[in-house]
Amino acid sequence: IIVQYSSKQCIGSFNKQCLLPFTSLFYIILTLLKVCLLLVVCVFDEFVLLFVNYFSAAGVLLRVKMNVKRHLREKNTIPKIFAETVQRHRDKTALIFEGTGEKWTFKELDEYSNRVANFLLERGFREGDVVALFMENRSQYVGLWLGMAKIGVEAALINFNLRLDALVHCVNISNSKAVIFGSELTDAVSEVHSSMGKAVQMFCSGDWEPQRVPPGTECLDPLLVDAPSHLPRQPQRCFTGEDRLFYIYTSGTTGMPKAAIVVHSRYYRMAALVFYGFRMTSDDVLYDCLPLYHSAGNMVGVGQCIIHGMTVVIRKKFSASRFWDDCVKYNCTIVQYIGEICRYLLNQPFRDTERQHRVRMALGNGLRQSIWEEFMNRFNIPQIAEFYGATECNCSLGNFDSKVGACGFSSQILPSFYPIKLVRVDEETMELIRGPDGVCIPCKPGEPGQLVGKIIQNDPLRRFDGYVNQSATSKKIAQSVFKKGDSAYLSGDVLIMDKYGHMYFKDRTGDTFRWKGENVSTTEVEGTLSRLLEMKDVVVYGVEVPGAEGKAGMAAIADPSHSSDLEKFVKDMEKALPPYARPVFLRFLPEVDKTGTFKFQKTDLRRDGFDPSVVSDRLYFRDPSKGRYVKGTDIQQRLCF
Repeated sequence: IIVQYSSKQCIGSFNKQCLLPFTSLFYIILTLLKVCLLLVVCVFDEFVLLFVNYFSAAGVLLRVKMNVKRHLREKNTIPKIFAETVQRHRDKTALIFEGTGEKWTFKELDEYSNRVANFLLERGFREGDVVALFMENRSQYVGLWLGMAKIGVEAALINFNLRLDALVHCVNISNSKAVIFGSELTDAVSEVHSSMGKAVQMFCSGDWEPQRVPPGTECLDPLLVDAPSHLPRQPQRCFTGEDRLFYIYTSGTTGMPKAAIVVHSRYYRMAALVFYGFRMTSDDVLYDCLPLYHSAGNMVGVGQCIIHGMTVVIRKKFSASRFWDDCVKYNCTIVQYIGEICRYLLNQPFRDTERQHRVRMALGNGLRQSIWEEFMNRFNIPQIAEFYGATECNCSLGNFDSKVGACGFSSQILPSFYPIKLVRVDEETMELIRGPDGVCIPCKPGEPGQLVGKIIQNDPLRRFDGYVNQSATSKKIAQSVFKKGDSAYLSGDVLIMDKYGHMYFKDRTGDTFRWKGENVSTTEVEGTLSRLLEMKDVVVYGVEVPGAEGKAGMAAIADPSHSSDLEKFVKDMEKALPPYARPVFLRFLPEVDKTGTFKFQKTDLRRDGFDPSVVSDRLYFRDPSKGRYVKGTDIQQRLCF
């Protein structure tokens, strides 16, 4: 008997070859057991899928964990792992910089980073020193931090969009002894040079204009040309523990950026989890248009080059109009996205190259469920490799089975294998809710909760390295979460898990607000309104209204050309959203502020609120007495809820 199993059917049919006499009763019994098992599989199809997902995820985690243990045993570091990669792929193209078309082989990247290491040694930099790296994307960026790592110097990767106080803050909190900046950022550095202190050395890479750079600045490029290209003696650094690879800063959406500590094992873990989990190969070509100061562009993207020998195409900045042209030109098979990139691509007019490419996978996080399938179908992308994870977190997730809308999967069979969970939080304050025993209460399937990860410092996959600032580190740790006396990392994100273990992102804690007795997810409302407005940027947030409980919804809409049809928008919104989720206030402005990784900045918008004396943009509010939006010239007098 042949039993063919698919996800929705089980077909039994006879085959003449199977009618031959069995040689023993054992084989008869064994065959019947197999048939029975497959029949059970057909009946309990979804449970089988659950087992398959669990073992797939467990296999990825086990493989990465075993590799980490090997690197620990061999006392490896990221530079030493890269040396192994160079031996395997010496003359293969490692990096392509789209801005110039320049290609670097693994040998050339290795030699450039050696020159960086030797130069810094010659200038007196030693293990544990910090050098700030402040430049836009290019191949040299990779060679610079890699060269520093070869001698134990730690790079502080600073967001190239920062200016003034925020820039000085990032240099100071890392205790940087030097700043290497790109010539394109000369003005930004000159503005704050006097605030950095005379002890901070300055080096400029790129077009050299001595009359524009701060006094005492040296031109780096010719100094590197003169430096030896051989590998210097490397200090004995640890793969995990106190030895740091570099620092990556938080986006600063709620205040000054924090410097997250990245150790060698964390860099490896982030790159390896997506490589094995999404079944990448060293023959893939990855298109990386994300900033290299960020974990997605650097660790997840460039990490595939450093660790697995993949060719990575680096773009200076994301361009929606050039995205698919680049993919065709460089034969890319994997593209990276983050935040709103997919929506920006959908908002572009059709072009032939969007279906002429060889891209088989889109890798990233933040793809809204409302446009997930549209993105796949329009651009002919077979696989969405969505994952969840922050630079510093210990509860990364991966959607390894391509479940639409999910950002990952958590096993419900053996949860202790990867101890993460969703725990209940207070809907108003977002504080953790605890049971009579003082331990956090786990969420049921379908119930929103904050994602937490158990901290086990001697486990490279479970440790939490935190931030340079100890106070900031302490705020991300909670006690007695899984059981009495343990500690866990607080993600700050609200997710929902279905009964099979698939995880779905809902909102940031603090972004969800309550109105008319209902919880409103800003992420969900933003996605809906953006779709109704032909993919315009929309930011949703809650604002306090005098005399009303909770917070009223307010939407800031980017409309530089004043092209939005308010009447049509309102009609469509009434069909798409329940009354409590519809924004009470609308603000139309030329553009909304975003971080370098395409996250919306809400702090200033919340502070402005709906006060016409503060907001000069077009302002509307939904007048309950008229049942429609009216211009907000005398909002305070007309509010009535």
